[in-house]
Amino acid sequence: MSIFANFPLVAAIVSILSAQAVKVPIQFVGRRSWQGGMAFSTGGMPSSHSAAMAGLATALGIEEGLGSAAFAIAAVVGMIIMFDAAGVRRHAGLQASVLNRFLRKMPDLHGELHPVKELKELLGHRPIEVFAGALWGIAIGVAVYYLFYA
Repeated sequence: MSIFANFPLVAAIVSILSAQAVKVPIQFVGRRSWQGGMAFSTGGMPSSHSAAMAGLATALGIEEGLGSAAFAIAAVVGMIIMFDAAGVRRHAGLQASVLNRFLRKMPDLHGELHPVKELKELLGHRPIEVFAGALWGIAIGVAVYYLFYA
């Protein structure tokens, strides 16, 4: 059996990869700044974590039915991931931002002998980025089904 025959897996992977890829042009349009590294980074529009879980849940819903245990598991895990992306991880990024600004203004705290590497600030997502990722994953799941599995 080919791994490409696993529709839910393919839908999830295509959802996450395409969400990561689309971050670069969205960043360019929104901020007039080309940042190719966004394709390999966390955070940003849309949430690829949300897209992956929504794509997976959509594929399982199509393949096994909305009443299946597999769909229920994917939907619940997806909600937890989305809540985490917009909550805990977003707040960790905001805290990193505050700490980075504090250390830039107070260089004596870490001294020149021990330069501090800045903390990554773009960790989580705004709620709209999570929502957009979920819509992206649903659309990709449906598209993958009709293009390759129907």
